[in-house]
Amino acid sequence: MAARAGVSKSLVSLVLQGSPRVSEERRRAVLRAVEDLGYRPDPAARSLAERRTRTVGLVVDDLRNPWFVDLLDGLRPVLAAADLRPVLADSHREPDAARTLALLRVDGLVVVGTPSDPAAVDEVAASVPTVLAGTREVVTAPADLVADDGEAGVAAAVDHLLALGHRHLGHVAGSGAVGRLRRDAFTARVRAAGARADVVEADMTEEAGYRAGRELLARAERPTAVLAANDLSAVGVLAAADAAGLSVPGDVSVAGYDDTSLARLRAVSLTSVDNAARTVGALAGELLLARTADPARPSSTRLVPPRLVVRRSTAPPPAR
Repeated sequence: MAARAGVSKSLVSLVLQGSPRVSEERRRAVLRAVEDLGYRPDPAARSLAERRTRTVGLVVDDLRNPWFVDLLDGLRPVLAAADLRPVLADSHREPDAARTLALLRVDGLVVVGTPSDPAAVDEVAASVPTVLAGTREVVTAPADLVADDGEAGVAAAVDHLLALGHRHLGHVAGSGAVGRLRRDAFTARVRAAGARADVVEADMTEEAGYRAGRELLARAERPTAVLAANDLSAVGVLAAADAAGLSVPGDVSVAGYDDTSLARLRAVSLTSVDNAARTVGALAGELLLARTADPARPSSTRLVPPRLVVRRSTAPPPAR
Protein backbone atom coordinates (compact mmCIF):
# COMPACT_ATOMS: atom_id res chain seq x y z
CA MET A 1 0.00 0.00 0.00
CA ALA A 2 2.85 2.37 0.83
CA ALA A 3 4.35 1.76 -2.62
CA ARG A 4 0.98 2.32 -4.28
CA ALA A 5 0.57 5.67 -2.51
CA GLY A 6 4.21 6.65 -2.98
CA VAL A 7 4.79 7.20 0.76
CA SER A 8 6.51 5.44 3.64
CA LYS A 9 4.94 2.68 5.72
CA SER A 10 5.08 4.88 8.81
CA LEU A 11 3.09 7.59 7.03
CA VAL A 12 0.45 5.04 6.01
CA SER A 13 0.19 4.08 9.67
CA LEU A 14 -0.29 7.71 10.68
CA VAL A 15 -3.09 8.17 8.15
CA LEU A 16 -4.90 5.01 9.29
CA GLN A 17 -4.65 6.24 12.88
CA GLY A 18 -6.22 9.57 11.90
CA SER A 19 -3.12 11.56 12.83
CA PRO A 20 -3.34 15.33 12.10
CA ARG A 21 0.40 15.40 11.33
CA VAL A 22 -0.10 14.40 7.68
CA SER A 23 -0.61 16.80 4.80
CA GLU A 24 -3.94 16.68 3.01
CA GLU A 25 -2.27 15.68 -0.27
CA ARG A 26 -0.54 12.65 1.22
CA ARG A 27 -3.65 11.70 3.19
CA ARG A 28 -5.68 11.61 -0.03
CA ALA A 29 -2.99 9.53 -1.73
CA VAL A 30 -3.07 6.93 1.05
CA LEU A 31 -6.87 6.81 1.15
CA ARG A 32 -6.99 6.32 -2.63
CA ALA A 33 -4.58 3.40 -2.26
CA VAL A 34 -6.73 1.98 0.52
CA GLU A 35 -9.79 2.10 -1.73
CA ASP A 36 -8.01 0.77 -4.81
CA LEU A 37 -6.55 -2.20 -2.93
CA GLY A 38 -9.71 -2.90 -0.91
CA TYR A 39 -7.69 -2.78 2.29
CA ARG A 40 -9.39 -3.59 5.58
CA PRO A 41 -7.49 -3.12 8.87
CA ASP A 42 -6.86 -6.22 10.97
CA PRO A 43 -8.62 -5.51 14.32
CA ALA A 44 -6.44 -8.00 16.20
CA ALA A 45 -3.19 -6.49 14.88
CA ARG A 46 -4.50 -3.01 15.60
CA SER A 47 -5.38 -3.99 19.16
CA LEU A 48 -1.90 -5.34 19.77
CA ALA A 49 -0.29 -2.19 18.39
CA GLU A 50 -2.51 0.19 20.36
CA ARG A 51 -2.78 -2.01 23.47
CA ARG A 52 -6.55 -1.60 23.45
CA THR A 53 -9.40 -3.58 21.90
CA ARG A 54 -11.63 -0.65 20.84
CA THR A 55 -14.57 -2.54 22.29
CA VAL A 56 -17.06 -1.51 24.96
CA GLY A 57 -18.85 -4.11 27.04
CA LEU A 58 -22.62 -3.62 27.39
CA VAL A 59 -24.16 -5.48 30.31
CA VAL A 60 -27.94 -5.54 29.78
CA ASP A 61 -30.26 -6.75 32.53
CA ASP A 62 -32.90 -8.37 30.29
CA LEU A 63 -32.98 -8.24 26.50
CA ARG A 64 -36.75 -8.90 26.50
CA ASN A 65 -37.46 -5.37 27.75
CA PRO A 66 -37.93 -3.01 24.76
CA TRP A 67 -36.76 -0.08 26.88
CA PHE A 68 -33.18 -1.29 26.46
CA VAL A 69 -33.47 -0.97 22.68
CA ASP A 70 -34.31 2.73 22.98
CA LEU A 71 -31.35 3.33 25.30
CA LEU A 72 -28.97 1.46 23.01
CA ASP A 73 -30.22 3.53 20.05
CA GLY A 74 -28.89 6.58 21.88
CA LEU A 75 -25.63 4.94 22.94
CA ARG A 76 -24.47 3.25 19.73
CA PRO A 77 -23.94 6.40 17.58
CA VAL A 78 -21.69 7.88 20.28
CA LEU A 79 -19.59 4.72 20.37
CA ALA A 80 -19.46 4.49 16.57
CA ALA A 81 -18.23 8.09 16.28
CA ALA A 82 -15.36 7.16 18.60
CA ASP A 83 -14.59 4.02 16.54
CA LEU A 84 -15.70 1.73 19.38
CA ARG A 85 -17.55 -1.55 18.89
CA PRO A 86 -20.14 -2.77 21.42
CA VAL A 87 -19.95 -6.29 22.85
CA LEU A 88 -23.30 -7.29 24.35
CA ALA A 89 -23.93 -9.57 27.34
CA ASP A 90 -27.27 -10.41 28.98
CA SER A 91 -26.79 -10.54 32.76
CA HIS A 92 -30.26 -12.02 33.14
CA ARG A 93 -28.89 -15.21 31.58
CA GLU A 94 -25.23 -14.75 32.59
CA PRO A 95 -24.99 -13.19 36.09
CA ASP A 96 -21.18 -12.96 35.82
CA ALA A 97 -21.35 -10.93 32.58
CA ALA A 98 -19.36 -7.95 33.91
CA ARG A 99 -16.38 -10.13 34.89
CA THR A 100 -16.56 -12.03 31.59
CA LEU A 101 -16.37 -8.81 29.58
CA ALA A 102 -13.47 -7.58 31.72
CA LEU A 103 -11.57 -10.77 30.85
CA LEU A 104 -12.08 -9.89 27.17
CA ARG A 105 -10.17 -6.65 27.91
CA VAL A 106 -12.93 -4.28 26.84
CA ASP A 107 -11.88 -0.62 26.94
CA GLY A 108 -14.95 0.35 28.93
CA LEU A 109 -18.15 -1.00 30.43
CA VAL A 110 -21.74 0.30 30.28
CA VAL A 111 -24.12 -1.41 32.68
CA VAL A 112 -27.68 -0.94 31.40
CA GLY A 113 -30.49 -1.40 33.92
CA THR A 114 -30.33 -3.01 37.35
CA PRO A 115 -27.27 -5.32 37.50
CA SER A 116 -27.95 -8.85 38.68
CA ASP A 117 -24.66 -8.80 40.63
CA PRO A 118 -23.81 -5.25 41.84
CA ALA A 119 -20.72 -6.56 43.66
CA ALA A 120 -19.27 -7.84 40.38
CA VAL A 121 -19.87 -4.47 38.73
CA ASP A 122 -18.18 -2.74 41.65
CA GLU A 123 -15.21 -5.07 41.31
CA VAL A 124 -14.84 -4.53 37.56
CA ALA A 125 -15.32 -0.76 37.82
CA ALA A 126 -12.17 -0.58 39.95
CA SER A 127 -10.07 -1.37 36.87
CA VAL A 128 -12.31 -0.79 33.81
CA PRO A 129 -13.90 2.63 33.03
CA THR A 130 -17.56 2.08 33.88
CA VAL A 131 -20.87 3.91 33.46
CA LEU A 132 -24.21 2.79 34.85
CA ALA A 133 -27.18 3.74 32.66
CA GLY A 134 -30.87 3.66 33.53
CA THR A 135 -30.31 2.44 37.07
CA ARG A 136 -29.87 3.93 40.52
CA GLU A 137 -27.58 1.27 41.97
CA VAL A 138 -24.60 2.65 43.89
CA VAL A 139 -21.05 1.36 43.41
CA THR A 140 -18.10 2.37 45.55
CA ALA A 141 -15.52 2.26 42.73
CA PRO A 142 -15.11 5.39 40.54
CA ALA A 143 -17.95 5.24 38.01
CA ASP A 144 -20.58 7.50 36.48
CA LEU A 145 -24.34 7.10 36.57
CA VAL A 146 -26.98 8.51 34.22
CA ALA A 147 -30.73 7.89 34.49
CA ASP A 148 -34.03 9.68 34.42
CA ASP A 149 -35.33 11.51 37.50
CA GLY A 150 -37.58 8.72 38.76
CA GLU A 151 -39.15 10.72 41.57
CA ALA A 152 -40.26 13.42 39.12
CA GLY A 153 -41.60 10.82 36.66
CA VAL A 154 -43.69 9.04 39.27
CA ALA A 155 -44.96 12.37 40.60
CA ALA A 156 -46.15 13.35 37.12
CA ALA A 157 -48.01 10.05 36.67
CA VAL A 158 -49.62 10.17 40.13
CA ASP A 159 -50.62 13.81 39.74
CA HIS A 160 -52.26 12.97 36.41
CA LEU A 161 -54.33 10.20 38.00
CA LEU A 162 -55.28 12.38 40.97
CA ALA A 163 -56.31 15.21 38.65
CA LEU A 164 -58.65 12.76 36.86
CA GLY A 165 -60.37 12.17 40.21
CA HIS A 166 -58.84 8.89 41.35
CA ARG A 167 -58.57 8.57 45.15
CA HIS A 168 -57.60 4.90 45.41
CA LEU A 169 -54.45 4.07 43.45
CA GLY A 170 -52.63 0.77 43.09
CA HIS A 171 -48.98 0.24 42.24
CA VAL A 172 -47.28 -2.80 40.73
CA ALA A 173 -43.79 -2.34 42.13
CA GLY A 174 -40.53 -3.29 40.45
CA SER A 175 -37.21 -4.82 41.48
CA GLY A 176 -33.82 -3.31 42.24
CA ALA A 177 -32.99 0.25 43.17
CA VAL A 178 -35.18 1.69 40.40
CA GLY A 179 -38.16 -0.38 41.52
CA ARG A 180 -37.71 0.69 45.15
CA LEU A 181 -37.34 4.34 44.17
CA ARG A 182 -40.52 4.33 42.07
CA ARG A 183 -42.46 2.46 44.77
CA ASP A 184 -41.41 4.88 47.52
CA ALA A 185 -42.10 7.92 45.31
CA PHE A 186 -45.57 6.54 44.50
CA THR A 187 -46.49 5.89 48.11
CA ALA A 188 -45.25 9.28 49.31
CA ARG A 189 -47.02 11.22 46.55
CA VAL A 190 -50.37 9.43 46.96
CA ARG A 191 -50.41 9.70 50.73
CA ALA A 192 -49.36 13.36 50.63
CA ALA A 193 -52.52 13.97 48.58
CA GLY A 194 -54.65 12.22 51.21
CA ALA A 195 -55.47 9.37 48.82
CA ARG A 196 -55.21 5.60 49.34
CA ALA A 197 -52.20 3.66 48.07
CA ASP A 198 -52.09 -0.13 47.58
CA VAL A 199 -48.78 -1.72 46.56
CA VAL A 200 -48.06 -5.24 45.28
CA GLU A 201 -44.45 -6.31 44.74
CA ALA A 202 -43.38 -7.65 41.34
CA ASP A 203 -40.21 -7.85 39.23
CA MET A 204 -40.64 -5.67 36.12
CA THR A 205 -41.81 -8.57 33.92
CA GLU A 206 -45.14 -8.99 32.13
CA GLU A 207 -45.85 -12.24 33.98
CA ALA A 208 -45.34 -10.66 37.41
CA GLY A 209 -47.40 -7.64 36.33
CA TYR A 210 -50.24 -9.99 35.42
CA ARG A 211 -50.12 -11.75 38.79
CA ALA A 212 -49.92 -8.47 40.72
CA GLY A 213 -52.72 -7.01 38.62
CA ARG A 214 -54.97 -10.01 39.32
CA GLU A 215 -54.31 -9.57 43.05
CA LEU A 216 -55.08 -5.84 43.05
CA LEU A 217 -58.18 -6.10 40.89
CA ALA A 218 -59.63 -9.05 42.84
CA ARG A 219 -59.85 -7.08 46.07
CA ALA A 220 -63.25 -6.15 47.47
CA GLU A 221 -62.19 -2.52 47.31
CA ARG A 222 -60.10 -2.49 44.19
CA PRO A 223 -58.16 0.60 43.09
CA THR A 224 -59.66 2.67 40.29
CA ALA A 225 -56.21 3.30 38.79
CA VAL A 226 -52.96 1.32 38.67
CA LEU A 227 -49.47 2.67 38.01
CA ALA A 228 -47.02 -0.07 37.06
CA ALA A 229 -43.26 0.23 37.60
CA ASN A 230 -42.61 -0.19 33.86
CA ASP A 231 -44.45 -0.78 30.60
CA LEU A 232 -43.88 -4.54 30.56
CA SER A 233 -45.61 -5.01 33.91
CA ALA A 234 -48.32 -2.54 32.83
CA VAL A 235 -49.09 -4.81 29.87
CA GLY A 236 -49.49 -7.61 32.42
CA VAL A 237 -51.97 -5.45 34.34
CA LEU A 238 -53.93 -4.82 31.14
CA ALA A 239 -54.15 -8.58 30.63
CA ALA A 240 -55.27 -9.04 34.25
CA ALA A 241 -58.03 -6.48 33.77
CA ASP A 242 -59.21 -8.27 30.66
CA ALA A 243 -59.18 -11.62 32.46
CA ALA A 244 -61.30 -10.09 35.24
CA GLY A 245 -63.83 -8.75 32.75
CA LEU A 246 -62.88 -5.13 33.43
CA SER A 247 -62.54 -2.48 30.73
CA VAL A 248 -59.62 -0.04 30.51
CA PRO A 249 -60.08 2.82 31.20
CA GLY A 250 -63.84 2.44 31.83
CA ASP A 251 -63.49 0.33 34.99
CA VAL A 252 -59.83 0.89 35.82
CA SER A 253 -57.14 3.22 34.50
CA VAL A 254 -53.66 1.81 33.86
CA ALA A 255 -50.37 3.70 33.43
CA GLY A 256 -46.84 2.49 32.85
CA TYR A 257 -43.31 3.81 32.93
CA ASP A 258 -40.57 4.01 30.23
CA ASP A 259 -42.79 4.91 27.24
CA THR A 260 -41.49 2.01 25.18
CA SER A 261 -42.68 0.85 21.77
CA LEU A 262 -45.26 -1.28 23.61
CA ALA A 263 -46.95 1.82 25.05
CA ARG A 264 -47.08 3.42 21.62
CA LEU A 265 -48.90 0.52 19.93
CA ARG A 266 -52.37 1.69 18.86
CA ALA A 267 -54.00 -1.40 20.32
CA VAL A 268 -52.37 -0.68 23.70
CA SER A 269 -52.27 3.14 23.80
CA LEU A 270 -50.76 3.14 27.28
CA THR A 271 -50.29 6.32 29.29
CA SER A 272 -46.63 6.16 30.30
CA VAL A 273 -43.69 8.18 31.59
CA ASP A 274 -41.11 8.89 28.88
CA ASN A 275 -37.81 8.42 30.70
CA ALA A 276 -35.73 9.86 27.83
CA ALA A 277 -34.01 6.53 27.17
CA ARG A 278 -32.19 7.70 24.03
CA THR A 279 -30.86 10.78 25.82
CA VAL A 280 -29.74 8.59 28.73
CA GLY A 281 -27.93 6.31 26.27
CA ALA A 282 -26.17 9.18 24.52
CA LEU A 283 -25.07 10.70 27.83
CA ALA A 284 -23.81 7.29 28.97
CA GLY A 285 -21.61 7.13 25.88
CA GLU A 286 -20.25 10.63 26.45
CA LEU A 287 -19.53 9.93 30.11
CA LEU A 288 -17.75 6.69 29.19
CA LEU A 289 -15.49 8.50 26.70
CA ALA A 290 -14.66 11.10 29.36
CA ARG A 291 -13.89 8.41 31.94
CA THR A 292 -11.79 6.44 29.45
CA ALA A 293 -9.73 9.57 28.81
CA ASP A 294 -9.41 10.24 32.56
CA PRO A 295 -10.10 7.12 34.68
CA ALA A 296 -9.33 9.02 37.90
CA ARG A 297 -12.00 11.68 37.40
CA PRO A 298 -14.53 12.00 40.22
CA SER A 299 -17.74 9.98 39.95
CA SER A 300 -20.75 11.88 38.65
CA THR A 301 -24.53 11.42 38.53
CA ARG A 302 -26.70 12.84 35.77
CA LEU A 303 -30.51 12.77 36.04
CA VAL A 304 -32.52 13.51 32.88
CA PRO A 305 -36.00 15.09 33.26
CA PRO A 306 -38.81 12.68 32.26
CA ARG A 307 -42.22 13.63 30.86
CA LEU A 308 -45.67 12.07 31.01
CA VAL A 309 -47.28 10.93 27.75
CA VAL A 310 -51.06 10.63 28.15
CA ARG A 311 -52.90 8.09 25.99
CA ARG A 312 -56.20 6.21 26.05
CA SER A 313 -55.55 3.91 29.03
CA THR A 314 -56.35 6.56 31.64
CA ALA A 315 -59.63 8.39 32.30
CA PRO A 316 -61.75 9.59 35.23
CA PRO A 317 -62.85 6.83 37.65
CA PRO A 318 -66.23 5.16 37.13
CA ALA A 319 -69.19 6.50 39.12
CA ARG A 320 -69.77 4.44 42.25
